Amino acid sequence: MLDFDEELKKFEPSPDVESVEDVVYNNNLADVTDIVKELLQDVKNTI
Repeated sequence: MLDFDEELKKFEPSPDVESVEDVVYNNNLADVTDIVKELLQDVKNTI
């Protein structure tokens, strides 16, 4: 049977996950909502 407390003591986070997390949080990434808002604003400005 697994001893979860013992397994948690041995846990080490993956360095790849941490590096991706830094890139995501440090960049201004547009999501779908931002893109739709920008498109709607462009449409309003051209009418």
